[in-house]
Amino acid sequence: MTTLLEVVQLRKHFPIKGGLLNRQTATVRAVDGVSFTVEQGETLGVVGESGCGKSTTARLTMHLLTPDEGTIVFDGKTVGSSQMPLRTLRRQMQMVFQDSFASLNPRLTIEESIAFGPRVHGVPGKEARERARDLLAKVGLNPAQFIRRYPHELSGGQRQRVNIARALALQPRLLILDESVSALDKSVQAQVLNLLSDLKAEFGLTYLFISHDLHVVKYMSDRVMVMYLGKVAEVGPVQAIYNKPLHPYTSGLLSAMPSLDPDQRTAAPPLVGDPPNPINPPSGCRFRTRCPYAEGVCAEVEPKLSAIGADRLAACHMVNPDSGHTKAGMALDVPVLPSLMKKTEATA
Repeated sequence: MTTLLEVVQLRKHFPIKGGLLNRQTATVRAVDGVSFTVEQGETLGVVGESGCGKSTTARLTMHLLTPDEGTIVFDGKTVGSSQMPLRTLRRQMQMVFQDSFASLNPRLTIEESIAFGPRVHGVPGKEARERARDLLAKVGLNPAQFIRRYPHELSGGQRQRVNIARALALQPRLLILDESVSALDKSVQAQVLNLLSDLKAEFGLTYLFISHDLHVVKYMSDRVMVMYLGKVAEVGPVQAIYNKPLHPYTSGLLSAMPSLDPDQRTAAPPLVGDPPNPINPPSGCRFRTRCPYAEGVCAEVEPKLSAIGADRLAACHMVNPDSGHTKAGMALDVPVLPSLMKKTEATA
């Protein structure tokens, strides 16, 4: 497969100012050294608790926020350089946001909203309007009924379809979907997910799919990237991660998935406590304060994102045979979920 997007050591720290002179008093480490790749034609799902840096990573990738450090390479060209100016990037990478209403200009009709981007990039007005009508039909909205409507006249599902059509208007190669279905009810959510799958096949798209819903990520993704407190915890094929996670945090997230089987009910929370403050994260492994396997080395040494096999990565001392952890090199054999449940039951 061809790598379409490569992100290397991406960082974004937000200063906190206060006091009489409004000086910087602290720093929020929202994204702190994130690296990943997205292959041409695949869907990379991004999961993690609120505040782990998923949406910030998406906005940095789109250059809606300026990274403090790091390199973004799109189709072999460095973003922001003469090889790939931001105007060129916008034509090849688009984003669909969570809030479907706030994403649309309330003063523009649906047709004008979709045609606006192509017109800015030099497409003649008539062609831009025709493209808008074609895309409305592609996303399941009758152009004759919707082109003259305004955002407030549409339901949430219809507005999100319009946002998807608007994102496709510049004929991009990569779509970043940031919680694009989380605000929809389940029946509409299923329709939008099926629509995204159909559009991906029809237009040959690549997706960076961000969601809290692990069921949705499993349905949509080819690979999954798990984030925790501004860093990558684990990356791998979706079935491999869901069947046998290598990182205790991933295991805890999957244990929290709701099940329709009453015999699979979770009696105790798989993860206890809130994530640490990103202003002052723990030393070493950032998950160690909530991890049942934490040892001294976890507080002293930050685990690196290590390759496990041909297609998996994990940032845990247990997967590194030379880390000094008592379970080092045994992570594939450690029954993470049962042990994690026992730990939380004892804590409760």
